[in-house]
Amino acid sequence: MTANIATLAFLLAAASVCAQPEAAPIFSADFDQPDALEAWSAGGELVEHDGGHALVVERPEGGEGTSLLLRCDVPAEEIAGKMITVQGSVRAEGVSVPPNSWNGVKVMLILELDEGRQHPQLALDVGTYDWRTATRAIRIPRGVTGATLALGLEKVTGRAWFDDITIRVGRLWTDGRRSETMDRGHDLPRLRGAMHGPDFVEEDFRTLATEWGANHMRWQINWRPMSEARELARDLDAYDEWLAGALAECDQAVDLAEELGVLLLVDLHCAPGGRASGNGNRIFAEKRYQDKLLEVWAEIATRYRGRKAVWAYEIVNEPVEGPVAEGLMGWRDLATACIEVIRAIEPGKPVVVEPGPMGGPGGFDSLKPLDLDGIIYSCHMYMPHTFTHQGVHSSEVSFVYPGVINGEQWDKERLREALAPARDYQLEFNVPMYIGEFSAIRWAPDNSAQRYLKDLIEIMEEYEWDWAYHAFREWSGWSVEHTTDQANTEPSPTPTDRELLLRSWFELNERPEW
Repeated sequence: MTANIATLAFLLAAASVCAQPEAAPIFSADFDQPDALEAWSAGGELVEHDGGHALVVERPEGGEGTSLLLRCDVPAEEIAGKMITVQGSVRAEGVSVPPNSWNGVKVMLILELDEGRQHPQLALDVGTYDWRTATRAIRIPRGVTGATLALGLEKVTGRAWFDDITIRVGRLWTDGRRSETMDRGHDLPRLRGAMHGPDFVEEDFRTLATEWGANHMRWQINWRPMSEARELARDLDAYDEWLAGALAECDQAVDLAEELGVLLLVDLHCAPGGRASGNGNRIFAEKRYQDKLLEVWAEIATRYRGRKAVWAYEIVNEPVEGPVAEGLMGWRDLATACIEVIRAIEPGKPVVVEPGPMGGPGGFDSLKPLDLDGIIYSCHMYMPHTFTHQGVHSSEVSFVYPGVINGEQWDKERLREALAPARDYQLEFNVPMYIGEFSAIRWAPDNSAQRYLKDLIEIMEEYEWDWAYHAFREWSGWSVEHTTDQANTEPSPTPTDRELLLRSWFELNERPEW
């Protein structure tokens, strides 16, 4: 059954792919000319590849902590204030694990701005792999005064090859499908609720639904602790064992949701294979994991077929495609394949799809709309990360909202600008938008998490987006039931300003007629 599902879904996805017209590049490097490295800073060498040449960069063992990056100027005046698409082919051999997630194999822009530098880059894995093509759309700030492209290895050892590097203004595709109707998969004025952890606790569920008034929960099917899933989810027997327990918890949530009139989004938070060290999902590296993902969605769709509380399914939480192994589906085609599997079991079922990488709003600049109806597009909002996650993983606690964060003024209008890719996508393609996660750490100075949440919710309400706060009774750092004192891990004896804010919006909720 698994092989048949995988084969059918792959053929359906492949048939939906059409030619994508490309704009002329404003920068390209194929390294085929004898003088190809003259415009670049020194450090690499040319080797034969595909009838021409490629750039190879090497860092020997013992060179950990050092970098070799070749740089070439990019015409800043041609990209300032525009959306651009960066694409490149990359191969790696024995690239070591980087000290930080942003180190490793680099195809990176260095943007000069009055307030400092930005470093957008392609999502590239480490280790060993054959030639892969990676692509990313990037919105360039209007105030950019200089731009440089950097290729190479940063704080890792090993070898990396680079070829066919291009930068184009605009999207790589211009024929995205516009939906005839904006179908949100429900008939309520709005879904307002919270993300719920994978463990069913009846008292907590009833509190959020009845006392607080949430009419929606994003229910995680998640591995606990999440850090273990990176490796343990590689073992598909262990994955099956975990999934059986996680779905048993979800069964109880579905039953109680139907009793209380709450709509659930069933979210597969942990995909088969887990994530590699560079945060790329292994479903894009090994076929057995793609096959397993299709099998899992057949199982979940069969299990909850016809259950009125199950509003929609979310294929994969915060997908990170990175380079896709030869013969495998990229994220758009894989999501399409999963939806075809689900709808073969329950026709017309609403499905939530996030863009990669990591489900941020900017991912919509790269994700071509799926050629299907009933898709709810979603993103997560934690920008600026330095503010929302301050004090997490020992980072500094000092940023206040509204205020200057990383040299840039962040306020309600800046939040609106950060959400612009999602808003533009909604309007351009007439699709529903859902914010599946948003939050700010409770100990942000001067109770500024409350002001951040207030501004963000007001924008989402203005745009008529459904939303779920991250998270309800999962970890005290995100809890609105805890005070702003980082050292105090006990719930507040009285409602906090953040709790009152959420509940004031939940009071406006309506529930399904059942």
